[in-house]
Amino acid sequence: MWPLAGLAFGAVLGLAAGFGGFGPFLAVLVLGIIGFLTGRVIEGELDVSDLFGPAHERRGRSS
Repeated sequence: MWPLAGLAFGAVLGLAAGFGGFGPFLAVLVLGIIGFLTGRVIEGELDVSDLFGPAHERRGRSS
């Protein structure tokens, strides 16, 4: 499934770059990355509590 998703995303990026220029290309790229990360969080493959938790908790776990 992931190779097909990558192919589709690449095609969309190519169309955005070809027809819209660099600005729309970057917009599609950034929104795609946000969507990818959101999907990983929803599936439970990425834990964001380490990124957004209080700093003292992060320091305590890493030592």
